[in-house]
Amino acid sequence: MIQRRDGPPTMSPQGSMRPRSPSEALEPTRAPQRPRGGKIRQPSRVLSTIARIGSAIITLSVVALVVIGGLALLLGHFYERPGPLIEARSVVIEKGAGRIEIAEQLERDGIISSRWAFVANHLLRNVMSGGKPVEMKAGEYEIKAAASMRDVLELLGEGKSVLYKVTLPEGLTSQQIVERLLAEPNLSGEITQIPPEGSLLPDTYRVSKGMSRQELLGRMQAESAEFLARAWEKRAADLPVATPREALILASIVEKETGKADERQRVAAVFVNRLKKKMRLQSDPTIIYGIVGGRGSLGRSITRSDIDTKTDYNTYRINGLPPGPICNPGRETIEATLNPAVTNDLYFVADGTGGHTFSETLAAHNAAVQNWRKIEKTQAGQERNAGPGVAEENDVVGAAGEAGSTDAAAAPEAGAAAAAVTAAPAVAAPPAPAKKSNIPLPVRKPKTP
Repeated sequence: MIQRRDGPPTMSPQGSMRPRSPSEALEPTRAPQRPRGGKIRQPSRVLSTIARIGSAIITLSVVALVVIGGLALLLGHFYERPGPLIEARSVVIEKGAGRIEIAEQLERDGIISSRWAFVANHLLRNVMSGGKPVEMKAGEYEIKAAASMRDVLELLGEGKSVLYKVTLPEGLTSQQIVERLLAEPNLSGEITQIPPEGSLLPDTYRVSKGMSRQELLGRMQAESAEFLARAWEKRAADLPVATPREALILASIVEKETGKADERQRVAAVFVNRLKKKMRLQSDPTIIYGIVGGRGSLGRSITRSDIDTKTDYNTYRINGLPPGPICNPGRETIEATLNPAVTNDLYFVADGTGGHTFSETLAAHNAAVQNWRKIEKTQAGQERNAGPGVAEENDVVGAAGEAGSTDAAAAPEAGAAAAAVTAAPAVAAPPAPAKKSNIPLPVRKPKTP
């Protein structure tokens, strides 16, 4: 039996440790004993704490990444998958509605399946937008069937709402435009005050559901100012108007005098020629505006008393232009006023076809007036033969004819043989439910002072 030696192995002559026997060579080398008097070093508590904290942080980070990744996948699934909407429908997002309020409405209307997933996706898109948050805009939207949250959010973010047409024709006063906007069901809000006359540009405007009425008025004013500035730069030379506002005033008179596009420049030329000759404009619509203002319609024919009544706007009694516009003229009329036809016309009268006969001299104008009087008589006879069903309209025609006759009789006192007339409906009485004639109702037009 091999005995184990506890003593140290012998040293070889070269100083290396050599086992004294084969069995000793198989034994592991023992570590040397600790030197006497040495101190035992304890592990640092600070380093241990830092190591534990670092390990916890790494562990939590890994867990958080796993959770966030899972949530991102879940949100992405909600975001991209088809929505629950079975068929297309419209939804109205009210102005001022917040993110959560919109999400609740969409969920309630069956457009999205989870409001919280929608809100989370919206927040996530804002974070990833690079400083350009996705703002959901008010309006009415057409949501297609099975639209995903992505589709809905992009639709609301881009503001691709359903647009409605609001048509405001040329020649209305600002008060009349405000009344129409107040009656428009697709607009919202109150109108604080009536805009200045002539400051609104008539047009067909496309608006979203719930658009502010005041906002639309502001848009109309901005477009009017911009268009007038551009048109003024392209005006003809030697016009008797010194400023864009004077041009707007004259355009408003032209607008009320004719509704025919091919006559605007020629009607404008009549007034331009009269201004150049220092003749009074003597336009009937200015009489009406001086009496009723922004209400627009007199509701009856003009009388001699109306003509003789001096107001700031009555161009039968004042020289030059009135102090302000009498309506809101359209683009074409403004352009026609700033670029009138080159003529020597000073008069125009209705020709019985809805248009006018223009004249350079008083003699030619008087002949045209006489022709109109014949048309008037023919019209009156047709109205009488139509029977009692049109009695109310007959009364209107008679009143108009009477006014014209009075005007013609008084013309020598005014220095003219007759008044010019046209088919402008501004001074006609409210329409009766009777059969209408093809011959326009006459209204007086410029005559010599």
